[in-house]
Amino acid sequence: MVIKVFIASSSGSTAIKKQQQDIMGFLTVNKIDFKECDIVTSEDNRKWMRENVPEDFRPMTGVPLPPQIFNEEHYCGNYEAFFDAREEHAVYAFLGLTAPPGSKEAEALATLEQQ
Repeated sequence: MVIKVFIASSSGSTAIKKQQQDIMGFLTVNKIDFKECDIVTSEDNRKWMRENVPEDFRPMTGVPLPPQIFNEEHYCGNYEAFFDAREEHAVYAFLGLTAPPGSKEAEALATLEQQ
C-alpha cells in the first residue's frame, strides 16, 4: 500500500505550505512510506486528486485544495482530518495501516481490546 500525499509545490498560501510540511514531516519521522504527488507539475495528478476526493469532503464552492491524503485509491482525508487523527493517536488507522508494536496507537488499541 502506498500513501499518496497530494501537494502544491508552488502554492502562494503559507497555510497550505505549512500543512504539507507538517504531514510529510510526520510521515518521514515515523518512517511511513509515502509518495509525494505534485498537482502543480502534473496535470494528471491534479485531475486525479480532484476527481477522487469524495463529494462529501469537497468544499461547498471551488475545488479540493492540497494537501489531500490517499492510501492507494482510498481517500483518507485532508489536513484537518490528519491533524485530528494525530491528536487522537490514530494516524495509522486514519491512513489504513497497522500501527507498529510499541507505538502509542498500538498501545491504545491493545488497551481497548482488553476491556
